This record gives sequence, structure tokens and C-alpha cells, in this order.
Amino acid sequence: MLKFVKGYMESIEGVATYPMISLIIFFAFFMILGWWVFTASKSYIEEVSELPLDKDNQQNNLEI
Repeated sequence: MLKFVKGYMESIEGVATYPMISLIIFFAFFMILGWWVFTASKSYIEEVSELPLDKDNQQNNLEI
């Protein structure tokens, strides 16, 4: 089965560009995500990390 797929893929012209494009997209995504993690404000990170423990938020969810 794998030989069939490999043989079929080799017959497609320019098929080698698709893995490179996907690698660039994933690399760019993780670089942007890493940049956001290091530049995010500490107050925002603390606010978001306390959301699951917020009693007012839990009570509002129960009322809905």
C-alpha cells in the first residue's frame, strides 16, 4: 500500500513543495505563539489563570 502511494506521489509534478509549505506554516505558527507567550502582559495571564476559580463566574454559569 505504501509503495503505491509513494509511486503515485512521485508522479505528481512539484509535490515536494507541499511538505515545505506545511513546515513553514507550522514553524511560523509556533514562532508567533512563542512570541505572544513571552510578550503577553502578566496581568492578563493572571486574570485568565484565575477564571476557573472565579466564584462569580461559576454562579453566573449555574443561573443560565
